[in-house]
Amino acid sequence: MNRRWLMLTLLAFAQFMLIVDITVVQVALPSIGADLALGREALTWVVTTYTLVFGGLMILGGRLADVVGARRTLLAGLAVFTVASLVCGLATSGAVLVAARAAQGVGAALLSPAALAVITTTFDGNDRSRALGVWAAIGGAGAAAGVLLSGLLTAGPGWQWVFWVNVPVGLVVLALVPGLVRPDVTAGARQPVDVPGALAVTAATALLIYGVVHAGDAGWGAPLTLGALVAAVAGYAVFVAVESRVRVPLMRPQTLARRPVVSGTLLMLVATGLMLGLFFLTSLYVQHARGLGALATGLLFLPVALGITAGAQLGAHLIGRVGGRPVAVGGLLLTAVGAAVLTQAPAVDGVLAAVLPGFVLAAFGIGPVFVAATTTTLANVPRDEAGVASGVVNTFHELGGSIGVALVSTVAAASISGSGTSGFTSGYVVCAVVAAVAAVVALGLVPGGKPHAVAGHGHGHAQGH
Repeated sequence: MNRRWLMLTLLAFAQFMLIVDITVVQVALPSIGADLALGREALTWVVTTYTLVFGGLMILGGRLADVVGARRTLLAGLAVFTVASLVCGLATSGAVLVAARAAQGVGAALLSPAALAVITTTFDGNDRSRALGVWAAIGGAGAAAGVLLSGLLTAGPGWQWVFWVNVPVGLVVLALVPGLVRPDVTAGARQPVDVPGALAVTAATALLIYGVVHAGDAGWGAPLTLGALVAAVAGYAVFVAVESRVRVPLMRPQTLARRPVVSGTLLMLVATGLMLGLFFLTSLYVQHARGLGALATGLLFLPVALGITAGAQLGAHLIGRVGGRPVAVGGLLLTAVGAAVLTQAPAVDGVLAAVLPGFVLAAFGIGPVFVAATTTTLANVPRDEAGVASGVVNTFHELGGSIGVALVSTVAAASISGSGTSGFTSGYVVCAVVAAVAAVVALGLVPGGKPHAVAGHGHGHAQGH
């Protein structure tokens, strides 16, 4: 028992690094730009390249975990991510930094679904719900901690340490994981990996994320935005054509057609979109409209990280008792209320009184939605599909973040450029509406019943130990 929880702790640290790196560059960007003489467009790529590659290759990472083995895939991803983090800190030009961020994304795409597959097949019943609760809390707390770390390290030893802090953590986890994670069963290792399908879905997902991110800067009607989105749709059409022709497809239609997978991906998309959208909006609001510095902005996110963590733990506790549907709906409604409270921020004196109550309430609501997303998806998926199913859910984690940030930045564009605060208010209104609509959809879509009870007939596949 202790060994399993120690393994979970190590994998949680590894996942924490991956999630931290989604937001850790945000506060450091001005320093990076000054040191490496980078313009706005290059700085945008420093942020988005990691998310693009991480999201785009996630499903291939999940498939490799199923075919080659979760332990091998996990160790390879961890090694690539650790080396890439070292190179990021050593970069002396924008091109090297962006290339190293892409390599970080490759490592993350291998590591994340493999680690989740290991957890899903190691834990059972209520223990699995608790383990996935820890995992979900990391998703939220890691993004908030990234902003906090970014402020601390940029104001202290320098922006390079935003990346170098990953290296010792990566080396420790690399040293200890082989002794804690069971060796892979190699029965499925001779199956071919669907590379054309992987390339098609990666290119399509990358184009979709790029189009959405670009819309935040140039608008939804810009030729490059529309071109990328149309190309993404074409890429997905090619992917469907490839999958219908190959012997061992990357994504089995029966996996994607499962209701828990559909509801889990939607919940993950919305939860991450709301979380990163609120982070982006609030970070800019407190710095632009309220004059907070980088370090103070980072510290502001600490209670928000605690709110997400507490919400996820409560969600994990409740999900085994009442099931995923009430947890998902309740969490989304809390988030809607929190975002609605934030719309009043410009009228309130004092930055803490204006921002913290609504921000922490919204974060507390998002935590349980993350747990419901992972748990409802993986509850009824056979063991040999665990990697792909987690890859699909994690792809929507990255995709949701990109859509959320692009959407609120487009809505709040005028205020971000320095013209009043009405744009920020509009951004918060959008977040509140999205959360409320998602709660209604979740009421009909998320499967009823308790996750570990639902998984009963699938345990022969999912729990081979």
